[in-house]
Amino acid sequence: MSGVRRLGARWRRRRPVRTRLALAASAAVALVAVGVCTAAFFVIRYELLHQLDLNLTQSATRLIQESRGGGPQVLAGECRYLSAPACAQVVPAAPATDPGEAYPLPVSAPVREVAAGDRAPYFSNITRFGQPLRMLTTRFGDGRALQVALRSDPVEKGVRQAAALLAAVGGAGVLLAAALGYGVSRTGLAPVARLTSTAERIAATRDPRHRIELPPGLPGRQDEVTRLAASFNTMLGELEQSVTAQRRLVADASHELRTPLTALRTNAELLARADRLTPAQRDRAAKALGRQIREVTGMVNDLIELARDEEPLPLLEEVRIADLAGHAVTTARTHWPETRFLLEIAPPAAEVTRPGVPARLSRLLTNLLDNAAKFSPPGAPVEIGLTAFGDGLEVTVRDHGPGIAAADLPYVFDRFYRADAARALPGSGLGLAMARQIARAHGADLTARAAPGGGALFILTFEGGGPPGGGARRARQKPGGSV
Repeated sequence: MSGVRRLGARWRRRRPVRTRLALAASAAVALVAVGVCTAAFFVIRYELLHQLDLNLTQSATRLIQESRGGGPQVLAGECRYLSAPACAQVVPAAPATDPGEAYPLPVSAPVREVAAGDRAPYFSNITRFGQPLRMLTTRFGDGRALQVALRSDPVEKGVRQAAALLAAVGGAGVLLAAALGYGVSRTGLAPVARLTSTAERIAATRDPRHRIELPPGLPGRQDEVTRLAASFNTMLGELEQSVTAQRRLVADASHELRTPLTALRTNAELLARADRLTPAQRDRAAKALGRQIREVTGMVNDLIELARDEEPLPLLEEVRIADLAGHAVTTARTHWPETRFLLEIAPPAAEVTRPGVPARLSRLLTNLLDNAAKFSPPGAPVEIGLTAFGDGLEVTVRDHGPGIAAADLPYVFDRFYRADAARALPGSGLGLAMARQIARAHGADLTARAAPGGGALFILTFEGGGPPGGGARRARQKPGGSV
């Protein structure tokens, strides 16, 4: 038995879902059709036999009423030719009182028992004179039994005709069930077939730009399969964006690393021929090599940081943003001694805390301050402000530099993006991209816009209570480098 089940399970696994659904739907409809036809056959057969039994009962009642004062043992009909409405005979309980002529209908022991009152009336099927008969045996006064028979071949013919008709209807129902099952499986699984085809095409071509065609209709009235296809399209969109971002990151990283690596190789080759250089040339080459190594190391570290899409949960703790801002300003003053940093903290904001990783949030603020200092003209201040609102916190960083052009504003947080005015300045173009990733990883929002009166304004907004215990996991990579 278990072997049969294993064979059945193996057969189901090897068949497509459409075939299994078509067979299941066809079998269900066919079972209903066959069941209805079978039930109808038995109902028709019962009704026809019941009607024949009613006719026999009516004939027996009429003969009993007509023969209350006695009568011949054969009451009516030319039984041999069955030309009368019914063939009837009276049989006494004692065989000794039988008439001299033979009975046209068979007489058995149960007939004598009915005549003696020892048995209830009954119906029976017999064959007489080459014809099938339905016979009723009932009591006929004291010590006698009445047998009434009618031809049953019309009823049997009607039953056979009904069986043939219902068999034809059942067969047509099975064929219709097969057609309906195929149609249902084809229509119902069409989105699944398109989804499978799209997935196979993507697997073969490794191109996530393909989409599944969705049937027209209102979004709120789609069925489950259509919603599955829509979700798959959304997943493909996210995959396409991820692949595009990955390819762009690789292309940008290879482009940005090409120049410092070339310089590194050049300086390394110069130092390899140190005996041909003067001490001053060797010193310049060694300093340049060290500086380029630091730049490449910093760029690689930044790329590693950007590739990480979540914060380490064990390092999450309640962080006072005002303290981090003060530390970041102190560090920035060391790195940019010619730039003035003005920190203003509103009293309510000084006590606001948010769950996060202190080192990462400090890196976020440091990147914003470094970017502002890079574009600030000599003597112009960089203004940092912390303001509390409701249960949120807003951090602003403003510089008084050239500002952000309207054409560059949508791309300032893209990896390796550098405006024309910033191409001559040091940096890799990863600082703002990393800042936004850290912000979103901590449930905050970082935006940029042109400041009133000139310069750039970056706004870091912490809404509500921040990410609960690791909500920083929400950061995901987006195309173009922003997260």
